[in-house]
Amino acid sequence: MPTVVVMDVSLSMTRPVSVEGSEEYQRKHLAAHGLTMLFEHMATNYKLEFTALVVFSSLWELMVPFTRDYNTLQEALSNMDDYDKTCLESALVGVCNIVQQEWGGAIPCQLQSTDSLEYLERLIDLNNGEGQIFTIDGPLCLKNVQSMFGKLIDLAYTPFHAALKCGHLTADVQVFPRPEPVVVDEEIDPIPKVINTDLEIVGFIDIADISSPPVLSRHLVLPIALNKEGDEVGTGITDDNEDENSANQIAGKIPNFCVLLHGSLKVEGMVAIVQLGPEWHGMLYSQADSKKKSNLMMSLFEPGSEPLPWLGKMAQLGPISDAKENPYGEDDNKSPFPLQPKNKRSYAQNVTVWIKPSGLQTDVQKILRNARKLPEKTQTFYKELNRLRKAALAFGFLDLLKGVADMLERECTLLPDTAHPDAAFQLTHAAQQLKLASTGTSEYAAYDHNITPLHTDFSGSSTERM
Repeated sequence: MPTVVVMDVSLSMTRPVSVEGSEEYQRKHLAAHGLTMLFEHMATNYKLEFTALVVFSSLWELMVPFTRDYNTLQEALSNMDDYDKTCLESALVGVCNIVQQEWGGAIPCQLQSTDSLEYLERLIDLNNGEGQIFTIDGPLCLKNVQSMFGKLIDLAYTPFHAALKCGHLTADVQVFPRPEPVVVDEEIDPIPKVINTDLEIVGFIDIADISSPPVLSRHLVLPIALNKEGDEVGTGITDDNEDENSANQIAGKIPNFCVLLHGSLKVEGMVAIVQLGPEWHGMLYSQADSKKKSNLMMSLFEPGSEPLPWLGKMAQLGPISDAKENPYGEDDNKSPFPLQPKNKRSYAQNVTVWIKPSGLQTDVQKILRNARKLPEKTQTFYKELNRLRKAALAFGFLDLLKGVADMLERECTLLPDTAHPDAAFQLTHAAQQLKLASTGTSEYAAYDHNITPLHTDFSGSSTERM
C-alpha cells in the first residue's frame, strides 16, 4: 500500500543533540538519517512501494509526490528549511488531500510521522487503536535512531518471500504488498491468521465458474530468479540501468515455473486455487494492465472451509476425471456449479445518467447533430431519440420531451433548400410523436413504445437530392 512520510520541520527540530565527537547534530538531522535508512532499504527490497514526502510546521508542503524514485526522496531530505511551530492537524489535512487525489478514498495508506509521542498517541486513538508507535530505547543518538527505524522496517517493509508449488514444480516468489494478518471476527478468541510461506496449488477452475468473488486483498506475485549457485538475483528491478539489464538477462535465461503458470492461466482462461493455510484459500490469475502487459496476481479469500458458497466446500472439489461424465458437457456449454444465467444486469447496461446538466446537454446535442444529417443518419437519429424519450418518461421529465419537440420543429424550418425532402418529414414526425408522449396520457406515452421512422415515398438515399 502507498506510504506517506510526514516530517516535522518546526523550530523544535533544530534543538541540538549531544553526541560523541566534534560534529554537532540537531534533532532534524537524526530524523533525516533514519528516513535515509528507510528509503535505502525500500530502494533495495521494497522497490514497488509508492512513497510521498510531506513536511509541516504550522503549514504543510508536499516535498515529493508519490514516487518509486528513492534517490529523489533522499535528496529532498537535505533541502528542507526550518519553519515555525508544530501543527500536526494541518499536516493530516494535507495528507488526506494528497492520498484522495492520487488514490481515492478506498485505498489504505501507511503514515510514517517523526513527531512527538503525545501527538502520535492521539492520532492512534482517533484511528481506533490501529497503528504502532516506535520509540528510541536509551539516549537520543544515531545508533538508537538506527535501531528504532530497524524495528519499523522489520515490521512493515520486509518483503514477503514464499515458495509457489504445484506438484513437482516449484518457484520462489515475492508477494507484494506484504499480506497482513487476518482476524476472523466470528471466533470467540480470535487469533491473527498469517499465510504460509509454502503456497501450494491444489487445483484449477474456469474463470466463468469463479467469476468475481469477494476477496480480502489482492497482491502481485513476482518470480525471484536464482543463479546456479542458489544466490538470489532479484525480481528484475534494480537501482541503475546496467545492473537492471544484467539481472534481466540472467533471469531471462533461467526457466521459472512462475512464468509458465502465468502464461498458462492467461491462455486457458483459468485460475489456480492455492492453499494459504489450514482452511484458507486464495486464487492465482492473470490480470492485464494493458493490451500488451499482464501480471500474475493472487487474491485472498475469507478464511474458512466454504469461502465461495456456489463452489461448496473447497475440500470436496475434485478433478473432472473423477466424474462419470463431463460436468461441463460435450460442447462445454454448461457448468456444474449453480451460477446465475447470463442475463444482462441493470448495472451492466448502458443507462442514461443525467446527474449533471452536461450529461443532458450532450444527449440533446447528439440528437440535433443526427437531425441535421437526415436521411443518412435516420437509424441513429431514432435510436438516440428513443433513448432520450425512455429516460425522460422514467424520470417523469415530460417538459423535456416538449422542449426537444420544439427544437426539432425549429431545425425543420432551418433546413437548406438543398436538403432531402425526407428530412423535413422525419423531423415533423418525430416532433409530433414527442408532443404526444409529453402529455403522459396517450398510448404514445407508454414506456415500451418506440418511435419508428416515418415511411415515405422517398428512397432516403444519400445520393438523391431535389
